[in-house]
Amino acid sequence: MVLTKRFLPYFITQCLGALNDNIYKNVLLLLVTYSQVDALPISVNMFVNLAAGVFILPFFLFSAHAGVVADNMDKARLIRRLKLLELIIMSCAAFAILSQSYLLMLVLLFLTGSQSAYFGPVKYSLLPQTLKEDELVTGNAWVEMGTFISILAGTLSAGLLVASEHSLLGAAVTVVTLSIAGYLSSRAIPALPPQGTISKIRFTPFTGTWRSIAKVRQTPSIWMAILAISWFWFLGATYLTQFPNFAKLHLYADATVVSLLLALFSIGIGIGSWVCERISYGHVELGVLPFGVLGLTVFGVDLIFAIPPAPLDSSFVYSFSSFIADPQHYRLMVDLLFIGLSGGLFIVPLYAFIQSRAAPGECAQAIAANNINNALFMVMAAILSMLLLGVLEWSIPQLFLLLGGLNTAVALYVYAQVPEFAQRFISYLLSHLMYRVSVNGRLNIPAQGAGVIVCNHVSYVDALIIMGASTRPIRFVMDKSISEIPLLKYLFRHAGVIPICSPKKCETTYKQAFELIHEALGNEELVCIFPEGRLSVDGEIAEFRPGIEAILARDSVTVIPMSLQGLWGSYFSHKGGHALTTLPKRFWSRVTVNIDAAVDGVSLGRHGLQAKVTELFDSTTTR
Repeated sequence: MVLTKRFLPYFITQCLGALNDNIYKNVLLLLVTYSQVDALPISVNMFVNLAAGVFILPFFLFSAHAGVVADNMDKARLIRRLKLLELIIMSCAAFAILSQSYLLMLVLLFLTGSQSAYFGPVKYSLLPQTLKEDELVTGNAWVEMGTFISILAGTLSAGLLVASEHSLLGAAVTVVTLSIAGYLSSRAIPALPPQGTISKIRFTPFTGTWRSIAKVRQTPSIWMAILAISWFWFLGATYLTQFPNFAKLHLYADATVVSLLLALFSIGIGIGSWVCERISYGHVELGVLPFGVLGLTVFGVDLIFAIPPAPLDSSFVYSFSSFIADPQHYRLMVDLLFIGLSGGLFIVPLYAFIQSRAAPGECAQAIAANNINNALFMVMAAILSMLLLGVLEWSIPQLFLLLGGLNTAVALYVYAQVPEFAQRFISYLLSHLMYRVSVNGRLNIPAQGAGVIVCNHVSYVDALIIMGASTRPIRFVMDKSISEIPLLKYLFRHAGVIPICSPKKCETTYKQAFELIHEALGNEELVCIFPEGRLSVDGEIAEFRPGIEAILARDSVTVIPMSLQGLWGSYFSHKGGHALTTLPKRFWSRVTVNIDAAVDGVSLGRHGLQAKVTELFDSTTTR
């Protein structure tokens, strides 16, 4: 996938763009921090945070328009136009660098942010259009790795350029050369025409912004994913912006150490993106998010306690080599690396989640809404930093400590608002820590539209295992007694489980279940039913009951046969006694989920569907 024409030219183009943005931005920050203290009309602290806000502001102003543009024209053509605009801006930036006009460089930083604001929606909305569904996480992981490796190269290059003898000329030539290379690589991106109906494009920066946000808020799960990503960029923007002064004031280091800190952060995100791709097993996996959240808090707080004492010689300044040679800095460097790694684990599945859940032809607008919120959070980060550091005279370590505490609060809020995130985490733990779950035929689950999944019923955790096998949310129909198990009922309730029981026991619940199933299918949802009507008592598949035929008689939707193998004999099954009453006898046992292609359930009937599920079940048993 990576070396194909549908991905590689785009990948190179976006990497070169990220590289150029970061060289220019960091050259400006480093020149101001270390060279031009007396030449500025405002304090260095104020200028650094103002520069961060100036770069981010265009994302808030123009992202809504950018999303509509990206969804309504050929994405390859749009990228080429944006790269040509980048070349013009960077040519002007080269003149500003050579003339040492810092206010002009600040204006051009705003224009660079504007160009990036238009590139952002097309950058991510392009992926679901050019990649297959099972390539989406891999594609996002490569984009994040490439982006932050480019940030790494850009920050290191900025430090080297500023420290060089001909710093201004070197920086000017570099930004223009990279712009030319980016435009040339964009010429190789194949055509990517709009997927939906082309609509009229209007430039309404303020009303368009609120309209874009209001539209995406109609899907709560996507909205919460956007808020989570935006929070990460709040953290990231604060760290990246404060690193120059943090290194100077608290680590007693020069500009090369600033590049080292930024490099560690960026390498960490690249590693985290790769790890996320590995442990997501090729599909959109929200279950890894808590690992990222925990890491951001733990390593963010520990970073403060890892700051070493000041050197005995007050005039001593650490260089790159002396900083890494001093063992008292190792803990701090590890913390920075793992903050970045946790960030990679955090954002890759969220981006893939938005792309997989956004409606066709509207992905760029969803990404635009994400960029608007990212921009708002990063501007808020700049304002908060200026308020706490400038007005209230906090120290940078105190600011970093506050971020660690707030991260936990934000995570708890997001998980409370979208229980699916917590359900995915529990499902992930079951699938990869308690069991070794393998899934065959995942792509047979339809990406859109209504459908009924029929599966054998082996244990109390069948629903959680199936949930982890699907990238789409599923409404489960299960026995009322199972849906009310104390430890699981919270998850089941918020997963939209439809409780059912025998009409002899409770006719009201029985009838209500069929109404809820009809409503869910009418809303184009996936519904999973266990047609045996009870947990297996011997590990084999019992006769399917007529309820599945009643469902299909009312809603003639496609049926996806599925089988579970390997859960019989687990703590949650009835082998050796009633489930949950015996001692666990197995750990990390192999479980297989087989998913067959969709079939016409009406013509097959319940016996035909039973035969399909049995065939899937037997195919695993005989392997």
